[in-house]
Amino acid sequence: MRPPTPDNDDEYLHEYFAQGQRVIRDLRQAQDAMRRVEGVARSKDGLIEAAAAGEGEPTRLRIDPRALRLEEVALAREVTAVLRAAQDEAARKAQEIADAAEGAATLPQPLDETFVRGRVEQVARDLLG
Repeated sequence: MRPPTPDNDDEYLHEYFAQGQRVIRDLRQAQDAMRRVEGVARSKDGLIEAAAAGEGEPTRLRIDPRALRLEEVALAREVTAVLRAAQDEAARKAQEIADAAEGAATLPQPLDETFVRGRVEQVARDLLG
């Protein structure tokens, strides 16, 4: 967005606010997308499957009865590894969404006192000139 000139201040402000509304809309969409993120992982033999939401909480765990033949410690390690892999996958997907939203969420620099001072000086020159 180009900096405003005295001739297009109203257009600039209209576009500035429109861009702000687009950023808010995009951030809300990203937030919704992050709520729907699911990471899924399976053990190498496919007997254990887990899913996790974008914030990391497990949402599903399936253990094939054949996996129960493993020793208790081995089964616990396998379940833990699959859960972690699902959480890692969900975190990766959520981070991708967050990164994309962050890149899109850019507003033009706010107008500061030098802008206002310049406009007042321009009006004074126009009135006196």
